[in-house]
Amino acid sequence: MIISYLATIMGVVISWGYYFQAYDILKKKSAKGVSLISYIIFAIGTLTWLIYGLYLKDQTIVWGFSCGVIGSWLVLILIIFYRNKNND
Repeated sequence: MIISYLATIMGVVISWGYYFQAYDILKKKSAKGVSLISYIIFAIGTLTWLIYGLYLKDQTIVWGFSCGVIGSWLVLILIIFYRNKNND
């Protein structure tokens, strides 16, 4: 039981990295140097794990990857937005 709580907490904490990246992109108004391919992989990977967690009805996976899905997709959208905006 304790390991489930720890895994859920760490899943959320690890996902904070996406939000720091999103903040940096917004602050700079640029996604220069941020890998589009990496964030496509992260976004698809976190979404796949979330769907898998929902399928298993595993709250540890669902909570851990819910934060990751939102964060990774946010960064991906910002990368696309600022690359298109800065290419005009």
